[in-house]
Amino acid sequence: MPPKPIVGSSLALVTVALALGTFMQVLDTTITNVSIPAIAGDLAASPNQGTWVITSFAVSNAIMLPITGWLARRVGEVKLFVSATLLFTLASWACGLATNLPMLIFFRILQGAVAGPMIPLSQSLLLANYPNEKKGMALALWSMTVIVAPIFGPILGGWITDNISWPWVFYINIPVGFFSAFLTWQLLKDRESTITRSPIDGVGLVLLIVGVGCLQILLDKGNELGWFSSSFIVGLAVIATVTLSFFIAWELTAEHPVVDLQLFRKRNFAVGAITLSLAYLTFFGNVVVLPLWLQTQMDYTATWAGLAAAPIGLLSLVFSPMVGRNLHRVDLRLFATFSFLVFAGVSFWTSGFSTDIGYFQLFLPRFIQGIGVAFFFVPLSSMSLSDLSPQQLASGAGLSNFLRILAGSFGTSLSISLWEHRGSLHYSQLAEHVTASNPLTTQALDRLHALGASSEGALAILSRTITKQAVMLATDDIFWLSGCIFFALIAVLWFARPPFRAAGAAVAE
Repeated sequence: MPPKPIVGSSLALVTVALALGTFMQVLDTTITNVSIPAIAGDLAASPNQGTWVITSFAVSNAIMLPITGWLARRVGEVKLFVSATLLFTLASWACGLATNLPMLIFFRILQGAVAGPMIPLSQSLLLANYPNEKKGMALALWSMTVIVAPIFGPILGGWITDNISWPWVFYINIPVGFFSAFLTWQLLKDRESTITRSPIDGVGLVLLIVGVGCLQILLDKGNELGWFSSSFIVGLAVIATVTLSFFIAWELTAEHPVVDLQLFRKRNFAVGAITLSLAYLTFFGNVVVLPLWLQTQMDYTATWAGLAAAPIGLLSLVFSPMVGRNLHRVDLRLFATFSFLVFAGVSFWTSGFSTDIGYFQLFLPRFIQGIGVAFFFVPLSSMSLSDLSPQQLASGAGLSNFLRILAGSFGTSLSISLWEHRGSLHYSQLAEHVTASNPLTTQALDRLHALGASSEGALAILSRTITKQAVMLATDDIFWLSGCIFFALIAVLWFARPPFRAAGAAVAE
């Protein structure tokens, strides 16, 4: 028999302990976004190479997520969460001590790997210890930690980078991690989950690591190496295709699969997990591009880039509890549809920005988008887990979060590649008009000469101006495409079918 649900102050403390672990990990994903230019500059790398700090963590984290269910059965959910939190804390300390980019990427890979079980286990432990009638609120509270972290992440990352030094974006995890692990162990050590000795799917795990790893490197290096004109990229594409194809075939027939693909037979899990992943891919790509554009082209400091990105979480804090209280009253598809309409509207709005944009004009759409965030994570997470039994919950949460985080990593690489490609394209188109026969070009050069610029200096200033405009147009392209994707995802949502039961309340088949 499972233990009775926790009530009263103990339930509140359990919520805080588990939420802190989730908060710390999500914070560590977003806090580095605005710090990338500073990290890259300090470690003698380009800003684009610096994005490996984001993607290396995300990929290793995502690869570990599917085996969360197996590890939880072998070790116990409580022990695994506490151990992962402690190891994540130590890996954060090592990241801060890194002296070059390869060293930092290595420790970020370790950090992401040990952090793999933290988010799905914080979710499943909350649900396991909440009464059935409050499971919707448990999901809402859990989702709020995913929402709050993007508010504090860019602001903290920017302030720390500008006023202290970038290693402290990792060092701040140390007290939070130790406190979360200690409090969780004290409250839940006597409520450990059932331990079973099921074997590990070693073949599936190797295929997953090789396939996903090659695919991520392909996405990260493709633009730099000229995509499929490079034999290295072609080789990665072949390896990724072959290994992932074998992985799918193997997992569908393995007795103890590392990724339980049979969960996709559950209609609501399939729709919820796939929609959440595609939306997060689009959402997170925008989250990465915005601060890079502001810092590299608009002369924003890391702090102000963080302040421009952070408002997305403000209204979500207000609306998330309301969404959680009404999950069982309102069709989840309606909630998610409203979210995507907000996301699409804000994306199309942002796609009209120009280089004359002011801070308030940046703040307002991000602020409004926070409403969409509240109606995004909670309903789709609930939908994906609604037809799973308690025994499937840890595996389902692990697989859902694997797809979401992997999608976020792919979104980072794809958006940066597309951003650079569109920037180059717009630059070449704009530069075609800069000719000696164009009176606007002559007027601009004459004004620069009058201000004391040499011929070479005037041309350099003109080139920088064209670059700024080209990157602005590329940024607009990213947001316009995002709006189209969000709008299209509304149709996918409606393939889900009610009833949407409380997560873990379904009967095992």
